[in-house]
Amino acid sequence: MGMAGTWLCRDDMDRERLLDMEERLKPVRQVAFAFLGVTLILSAPWIGLWTLLPLALAGGLFLAADARLENSKRPEYLMFAAWALSEATIAAAVALSGGPETATLSWIAIPVVTLSARFSLRGMLVGVALAIGLVLAVAFITNPGAVIDSPPLVMAPIALILATAALSTALMQSDVDHRSEAVVDQLTGMLNRKALANRLDELVQQSEVTGQQVGMILADVDRFKEINDTLGHAAGDAVLTDIAYLFRKHLRAFDLAYRIGGEEFLILLPGADVRECAALAESLRDGVASSTMGDGVSVTVSFGVSASPPGAGFDNDDVFAAADDALYEAKSLGRNRVCTERPEGSNGSPPAAVESSRVAVGFPG
Repeated sequence: MGMAGTWLCRDDMDRERLLDMEERLKPVRQVAFAFLGVTLILSAPWIGLWTLLPLALAGGLFLAADARLENSKRPEYLMFAAWALSEATIAAAVALSGGPETATLSWIAIPVVTLSARFSLRGMLVGVALAIGLVLAVAFITNPGAVIDSPPLVMAPIALILATAALSTALMQSDVDHRSEAVVDQLTGMLNRKALANRLDELVQQSEVTGQQVGMILADVDRFKEINDTLGHAAGDAVLTDIAYLFRKHLRAFDLAYRIGGEEFLILLPGADVRECAALAESLRDGVASSTMGDGVSVTVSFGVSASPPGAGFDNDDVFAAADDALYEAKSLGRNRVCTERPEGSNGSPPAAVESSRVAVGFPG
């Protein structure tokens, strides 16, 4: 299920961005850890090799967090815990290598670069406070006399942390604003067709490697034109906004929902088969039908469901066509229902050769 906002992620869009950014940061983080490891090895004649242990522990924490990320209901908490513990292990390595009088004290600022890329402003501020606290703890626990004699030993790393946080936050906010304008539907806050095209390419490549199924749900608001004609476009916009919010609340952290037309939505569910997709679609159908949208408007939604065959790779054209056919059937059978269409044994066979089975779920509207 989708989750409400937290102090680390304001909403599902932030959560999606965190997961996307984590995928992008994985290879970069490995390179950064490699640089730090090489530096510690070259510094071994002066500080010893045992300082590599905390660094290895920090890397292990991120590996453990990554392994559990997709199945976590609150991935932001998992990632922040890994981030905080990695900062603590880096601080331990600095303390063991000499404390405030060693150049490695500034390393505590390195993970701060990633804060604004993952978390909300509040999460970033908490992370910065933690980093500064670790600098002060390392300095005053290992060699308080040196700090008292020369305060710049801690002033410089703290200034580096603050400057890094400020600059990375400004750059990230600019990037988010520009990306949001390009890939986010401004009315509903859902991703748009441009974002969908990018995600489909990724899923095709992933499914070729993993053989994992990809589920798809198409949703269309029933008799939406009547709402616009009788109540006005402002009421129609409010209905779409509320439906989009309800959809996001019911999705897992790594499921993605898109607005692909005026009143049409598409949901991608990596790893889900037809039955799982149909169950989610029925939950969404019931949620809309049992609620009022906008300013007290009663509305229903029809759904078409499909999924790629297990182990056969994800062909977007085939899966979309099957879901679209199922949606058409849901409309023709009376709306306010879920219909599924699943190609069986379509391992590269032309669409005409595919045998399909359809199941109607729900109740006529």
